Amino acid sequence: MLWRLTLRSLWHRRATLVLVVLAIALSTALLAGVERVRQETRDRFTSTVSGVDLIVGKPSGALNLLLYSVFRLGEPVANLDWESVEAITERPEVAWVVPISLGDNLRGFPVVGTTTDYFRYYRYGRGETLRFSAGEPFDDVFDAVLGAGVAARLGLKVGDEVVLGHGTGTVSVRRHDTMPFKVRGVLAATGTPVDQSVHISLAAMSAIHLDWVAGTPLPGRHTSPDQARSRDLQPDSVTSLLVGLNSRVAVFQMQRWINTRAPEPLQAVIPGVALGQMWRMLGMVEQALRVISVAVLGVALLVMLSALLTALNERRREMAILRALGARPWQIGLLMVGESALLSLVGVVAGVLLLQGVAALAMPILSERLGMALSLWRPAPLEALWLLVVLVSGTLVGLIPAWRAYRHTLSDGLTPRY
Repeated sequence: MLWRLTLRSLWHRRATLVLVVLAIALSTALLAGVERVRQETRDRFTSTVSGVDLIVGKPSGALNLLLYSVFRLGEPVANLDWESVEAITERPEVAWVVPISLGDNLRGFPVVGTTTDYFRYYRYGRGETLRFSAGEPFDDVFDAVLGAGVAARLGLKVGDEVVLGHGTGTVSVRRHDTMPFKVRGVLAATGTPVDQSVHISLAAMSAIHLDWVAGTPLPGRHTSPDQARSRDLQPDSVTSLLVGLNSRVAVFQMQRWINTRAPEPLQAVIPGVALGQMWRMLGMVEQALRVISVAVLGVALLVMLSALLTALNERRREMAILRALGARPWQIGLLMVGESALLSLVGVVAGVLLLQGVAALAMPILSERLGMALSLWRPAPLEALWLLVVLVSGTLVGLIPAWRAYRHTLSDGLTPRY
C-alpha cells in the first residue's frame, strides 16, 4: 500500500520531480564519467605499447620522448645519428631495434618511417601483434601501410595512390608531389595511435627528401621515383628507437650505457616510468575534477531536499489523513525515505544512460583525434562505487523530511493555517 501511495504521490508532482531526477542524472553522469575517462585513459595509454623495454632519442625529457615516439604528440627536438642506431643494435643485451622517423603527414595524419621489424615486434594491449585487414607490409620504396583509422577516414584501400605532405601539421604547404606512394596494406584496428598513422620505409623517408635541405626544397631539383630507387637511401638519422632486450634484468644497465654514451648525447627512457611521471603530473587535475563532480552532486541533493521539504509542507493534510486511517509515524517516515530512494534510483539509471549516450557520441571523435577507443560499458570498481554513493546519499537525504513528517501530529495536519 505504501509503495502505491509513493508512486501516485510522485506522479502527482512529476513536473517538479523531473527536474530533481535530471539534476541527479547529470551529477551521476559527471561523477561516473570522470572516473571512466580517468581509468580508460590510463588503461589505453598503458596498453598502447607493450614489450618495449627502452625508448631512445635525443635528450628532451622522458615524457616528451614517450609522447612523440609512441603517441605522436609533441615535437622531437632533434634526430639521433645512424651510427648510434648501429652501436645500440650491436649490443649483446639488445634483442631487436625498431627505428622511428617522423616529420611528414598525409592530410594531417602522421607519417612514420620505420622498417618491417615494426610489424614484427610492435605490441599493444596484452602483447597483441599488429595484423593486416588487407594487403601486406611495404616492399617497394614507395609503398605505404595505413592504419585502420586513416584508411576509414580518407576512404583509401589497397592499390590507391597517395601523396605525402611535408611537416607534421594538419595543413601542408609543401607536398612531395613528384614521388607518390601506393597503398600496400591496411592494418586492423588496434584502438591505439597506430590506427591514425601512415607507415613507410626508412628508405622512402630518405627518398622523398632527396631534393630537400633543412626542410626546404632545392630549386630546379626534381628526382623521379626511378632515379630515387637507384640512389643510396641509407638514412643519416632517425627520430627515435624502440628497443627490446633479451632480458629485462639488463634494462637499467642498458639505460645507463645509452645515457652516458659518447660522443652523441642520447636519452633512454623506460615507458612505464615515463607514464608514471605523466600520471603524477595529471594527479592534481584528476582530484580537481573529482571535487567539482562531488560539488555538483551536493547541489543535486540540495535540490532534491528542497523539493521534498516544499512538498511536505503542501502534504500536511495528506499525512494527517494517512495517520487517521491508521498509518504509524514510522510508516509516514518510511514513505518519505522511499520517495527519495526511488528518485535517486531513477536519477542514477538516467545518469548511466546519459553517460552511455555521450560515450557513444564521443568514441568516433576520440578515435579520430587521439587514436583512443573508450569502451561503452566496462565499469571500474571505483565507478560502481560512485554510483552506489549517489544512490545512498540520495536515500539518506530523505531522512530529513521523514523526521519532520514523523514529528507532525495528527491535529497539526487537520488544523487550518491562515
